[in-house]
Amino acid sequence: MLRLLMTDDYIYDIETYPNFYSFTAINAKTGDCWVYEISDRRNDITEHLQFLWALADSRSRAVGFNNEGFDYPVVHLIMQLGESITVDHIYNKAMSIINCDWNDRFQHMIWESDRFIEQVDLLKIHHFDNVSKATSLKMLEFNMRSNSIEELPFEPGTVLNSDQMDVVLTYNHHDVTETLEFYNHSKPMIEFREELSERYDRNFINFNDTKIGKEYLIMELEKAGIPCYDKSSGRREPRQTIRHMICLGDVVLPYIRFDHPAFNRFLDWLRIQTITETKGVFKDLSVSVAGFDFVFGLGGIHGSIDSAIVEADEQYTIIDLDVTSFYPSLAIVNRLYPAHLGEKFCDIYSRLKDERVNHAKGSAINAMLKLGLNGTFGDSNSVYSPFYDPQFTMAITINGQLSLCMLAEQLMKVEGLRMIQANTDGVTVYVPRNQIERVYMVRDEWCLTTGLELEEALYSRMMIRDVNNYIAEYTDGKVKRKGAYEYQLGWHQNHSCKVVAKAAESALLDDENIENYIKTHPQPLDFMLRTKIPRGSKLMMGDIQLQNITRYYISNSGGSITKVMPPMKGKEILTFQIYEMPDGSRAQARTKTEIKKFEKKGTFIGTQGIPAKERRFDINKGWLITPCNNLAEITDFDFNYDWYINEARKLVDPLRTFK
Repeated sequence: MLRLLMTDDYIYDIETYPNFYSFTAINAKTGDCWVYEISDRRNDITEHLQFLWALADSRSRAVGFNNEGFDYPVVHLIMQLGESITVDHIYNKAMSIINCDWNDRFQHMIWESDRFIEQVDLLKIHHFDNVSKATSLKMLEFNMRSNSIEELPFEPGTVLNSDQMDVVLTYNHHDVTETLEFYNHSKPMIEFREELSERYDRNFINFNDTKIGKEYLIMELEKAGIPCYDKSSGRREPRQTIRHMICLGDVVLPYIRFDHPAFNRFLDWLRIQTITETKGVFKDLSVSVAGFDFVFGLGGIHGSIDSAIVEADEQYTIIDLDVTSFYPSLAIVNRLYPAHLGEKFCDIYSRLKDERVNHAKGSAINAMLKLGLNGTFGDSNSVYSPFYDPQFTMAITINGQLSLCMLAEQLMKVEGLRMIQANTDGVTVYVPRNQIERVYMVRDEWCLTTGLELEEALYSRMMIRDVNNYIAEYTDGKVKRKGAYEYQLGWHQNHSCKVVAKAAESALLDDENIENYIKTHPQPLDFMLRTKIPRGSKLMMGDIQLQNITRYYISNSGGSITKVMPPMKGKEILTFQIYEMPDGSRAQARTKTEIKKFEKKGTFIGTQGIPAKERRFDINKGWLITPCNNLAEITDFDFNYDWYINEARKLVDPLRTFK
């Protein structure tokens, strides 16, 4: 009888083809590996079942990537059918999951209470199932700087021969080792969820951060007697406030007042607007005051000087003022709440904010409270959330932006002060040192008016390309990086050619020569880029098809890479009008200009449709490229330093001293 270590984590992955199934698992602690196959050449079902039930009996956890959505439903079926399972059963189950309609995506889910084996899904924990953060294991392999990036070796649905089965087994093992690597990176997040699960007697393991925050607030609201769900129909339906229209004048807070005509014109316009949904309400809305543009958006206000280097000196300093816990504080101070939850919502919300102060930063409960506070605003505009009330959303975002404009307006009255940036929760200003006390007076008056608190940070210098791309150096030497200047990135972000951002920062902060920095940079993987093309498209290097996600670098030798995409949806067939010309020839016309031209000269005889050509786009057009999905195949990195130097210069050369 197979015995496994108690409560260990086992990293696993499966592969399915019409005549082949494989399961590979690795013990996260010991590195021991198990491989099982069911195919037309081999049947390990007895041993496979023993292993699966040993996992269940030992209360171990099975860790995967999208295993809740795909791998485990297949494994669960195997455990249900036992030794009667066939490779046909397994493949059909896998295809039914892959091909199911979006609206039916939950029909294959095995809910937690019904599972034989506890699941840890790294995709869920990192919220990669969110469209804006969608990240595949192959993308993670690039971001983790794996020695080898491998995609599925054979098209799904291929009937494999014995040699191909061996290739898939190797690929299956590779995916598990890469998932294990990502599991190790994810341990702090898993341990945080374990601590919360034990503390609150609820399984938070596969919750993303936003969901943790939302569920914690729901728990606290329901504990206080505020129901968040309607269960009268036998289903758990979120309580919500549906708004068929919102009069924006109703949400503007009484303290919002301006002196400047441009702000007042915007406020007057805003007050008479009636909207039916939140999307698009702030499209192309901006106010210009003293040459500084304040741009409004649903997510918050923004504005910035461009292409500038701002430095503090003996006469001037750079002050950044951010609102403490901005959106939660706006709701608490002004008694804003989703209508169906009632005003008591603000009391619970306030208690969470006050309680957070009592717990050390970095502790699980502090992180939980922060997530509970910050997750509500975004969820208030989600039709799936019990916080849904779009008027609450608009009250927060509109008053937040108007409040910051009030702060900026008064600051701009300070003699010699100049605006540098306005962002979602604060402003940054360049101010004469002899006017600092006046800035603090404005700050204190604004806090008294709004009931909000401002936190101060001092910068020694800022290098700003635009509002989304800049470097800010604090007076203590710490550095804040945004956009193109970032190289310490989240897992869902693009980690391509970090050497460019590093070289730019070194040039801007340390006056390092860009060319020298790049040519002597010791980390080859900082030069790597990656492609990402959708399914149904191809990546071609001459006649050779590459992986859709390919790691590469700009080189002196190599070749050109082309992204080949099908015609745009709905335009697969090009329709022409056919005209017979006076000389007996025929002409095709598609555009209005062509049609008008041939109508005058020829006789219309009908239409003709021909398939549209594939769309082709060159990757890094004009430069040679060397793919390197397998680092072991590269003996010498033939970098074309000119490309990297040019890219770094784009982040440095346009910046001019702020005057």
